[in-house]
Amino acid sequence: MTTSHGDKTEHGYMDLEAHEAAVNGNPPTNTSRFAIKNVHAREIFAEFMAVFVMMSFGLGATAQSILSSAKYGDFTQITIGWGIGVLFGIHIAGGVSGSHLNPSITIAAAVFGMFPWKKVPAYVLAQTLAGYVAALFIYIIYRPMINVADPNRETTHAIFATYPNEYTTNFIGFLTEVFATALLVAGIGSAFSLNTGCSINPARDFGPRLMMLTAGWGSHVFSLNNYYFWIPIVGPTVGGVLGGLVYIMLVGHHHPQKVTVVRKHGEQFHF
Repeated sequence: MTTSHGDKTEHGYMDLEAHEAAVNGNPPTNTSRFAIKNVHAREIFAEFMAVFVMMSFGLGATAQSILSSAKYGDFTQITIGWGIGVLFGIHIAGGVSGSHLNPSITIAAAVFGMFPWKKVPAYVLAQTLAGYVAALFIYIIYRPMINVADPNRETTHAIFATYPNEYTTNFIGFLTEVFATALLVAGIGSAFSLNTGCSINPARDFGPRLMMLTAGWGSHVFSLNNYYFWIPIVGPTVGGVLGGLVYIMLVGHHHPQKVTVVRKHGEQFHF
């Protein structure tokens, strides 16, 4: 479907003016002296910013709810905060990095040949670092209230990282993370958050957990619940790959073959 916005015409995600310029040998250029020339570096910065925004919304909503004892936000508000964060994250970097927002997505895409492995380490590092920085900003903003509510840093760790329900074993927690990440559909938080808090994103959990380690919570943020910290890392990673495999086997292999249309000027369009 073709849409027109003023003097700019777009077809889906493709800017036709930029496409025509590239076909004619005149690719668009950015003359700003601040423009990053390296394409991969631009992707990394975009992915960092996208995850930072997502985490800021999500952790901010979580902090407000926990520190006010749900007076200024219950579970519904928390999920809305995370949803808005994901929405803005996708809009910020979707056209640059693909807005993976999640190491599980990045790794699963690489496993199935949809993303180059050589880019995976930098993407995962950017995502995790963004989680750390966002958690640090939220901590600074809410530090006075955290000091009042938890001066010894013993009870507020749930603001930044996920921990299992007291009746949930690590094995069940692992299965929950694998299953939830494999599904990764709309409403996932409402369906699977009781058991584990539903990380389904290693960067969302590990980055903020590192921040707590350096901000006064101590090493117990890693040792709590029989060293549960590894489950929100490994579980979503395994789940992402399994979910991708199920999709490819049940859906992806059954799509109609692409049709390529070659126009007189040599342009190729795939349908």
